Amino acid sequence: MPNIIAKLDKAFDSRVRLGIMSILLVNESADFNTMKNLMDLTDGNLASHLKALEGIEYIRSTKQFIGRKPNTKYTVTSLGSKAFKAHIEALDKLLK
Repeated sequence: MPNIIAKLDKAFDSRVRLGIMSILLVNESADFNTMKNLMDLTDGNLASHLKALEGIEYIRSTKQFIGRKPNTKYTVTSLGSKAFKAHIEALDKLLK
């Protein structure tokens, strides 16, 4: 019997990480405050999940200033896009 959960990516076990990847795949990019507000998260909670996804190179950040305020924008890498799509396909197969 095949292992039906073998292709699920542990990086996406968290609903927050699923949300981050969903937001970034639907949009070209999103900044920290936008994601924080969309998912109703604290700074620390969002930051820890973003750091984890950045650490495995599924997302990348770009820091800039808008006026005098710092702004961090996030985008999905090609590796992250492939991994997330494979995870969603595995979930779909699991549900069928």
